[in-house]
Amino acid sequence: MTRALIFMDPFPRNEEMVYTPETAEALDRLGEVVTHFGSRAPDALVEEVLPRVAVIIGQTAMPAERLARAPKLRAILNVKANWEPNIDYQAAQARCIHVLSAAPAMAPAVAEFCLGQAIALSRGLTEADRLFRAGAERYGIAGARQHYGLLGTTVGLIGYGNLGRALVPLLRPFGGRIQVHDPGLSGAYLEGEGLTPVALPELLTQARVIFILAGVTTENEGFLDRDKLELIGPDASVVLASRAEVVDFDALVELAAAGRFRAAIDVFPQEPVPMDDPVRRSDRILFSAHLAGALKASYARIRAAMLDDAAQILKGLPPMHMQPAVPRLAAIARSR
Repeated sequence: MTRALIFMDPFPRNEEMVYTPETAEALDRLGEVVTHFGSRAPDALVEEVLPRVAVIIGQTAMPAERLARAPKLRAILNVKANWEPNIDYQAAQARCIHVLSAAPAMAPAVAEFCLGQAIALSRGLTEADRLFRAGAERYGIAGARQHYGLLGTTVGLIGYGNLGRALVPLLRPFGGRIQVHDPGLSGAYLEGEGLTPVALPELLTQARVIFILAGVTTENEGFLDRDKLELIGPDASVVLASRAEVVDFDALVELAAAGRFRAAIDVFPQEPVPMDDPVRRSDRILFSAHLAGALKASYARIRAAMLDDAAQILKGLPPMHMQPAVPRLAAIARSR
């Protein structure tokens, strides 16, 4: 019997992330493996594997005409945490091809990172570090009058997808009210999750700690504009952890740099950020370089989910771990 062909085309993921020796052995037990690393696979290689490929692991462009030339294709496993506009999701669904994302595997690390950022902001830890290094520290209550904690604090989540669902269990022990704004989810569903559904202006004005967790689409790009950002309560803590494109980034930086509210930013409109970008001079903001999900444990979860779901699908069973694409929503997603 001919073995199933598995095509590994995971760029920008590299071998260390998704193709360890153990992973290679496991995939080889599932079928014949063809790999390409370092760039998106060239068209000639894609066309060569199309007639036989059963599982694609990566972000290979698969418009309808390519899907038609892949009669044995059963699944496309996206090992990033986004949906790219290079797949005809409707055509794939019509063919009963599973299109899956590794987003759930990244969410635990991102949630933990968000919690750490929120604590650092609300307790003024980065400012305290700078003052100490400059010999200008203030001890005890004298240095902490402007600080607050998460215990009993109203928290707001803008977006309740994989990241929100991973973050909420970490916030529960603090005992504060958790407000959520997500227009894609019903109020009844959110209430069933033990959350308080609210309109965006209400969340921005009431929450002391705000997590921006929404993915970016063609319909919501820049929805957190300057007018909405100016609704944020004085000295609130704002954590941007999903995609920079959902906010007016310049306004966010300007308002935070002026001390209007506290902010932690892990994602940027352009990455890497140019060395001469003025954002680097905003010393009131807690910056990190898209580190939230980047743990070895995250990639281990991706590999485990990918292997188990590929095995399930090749046995004719449903996948259990990765996130299935909803064609309409995946088609309008614009996360990088």
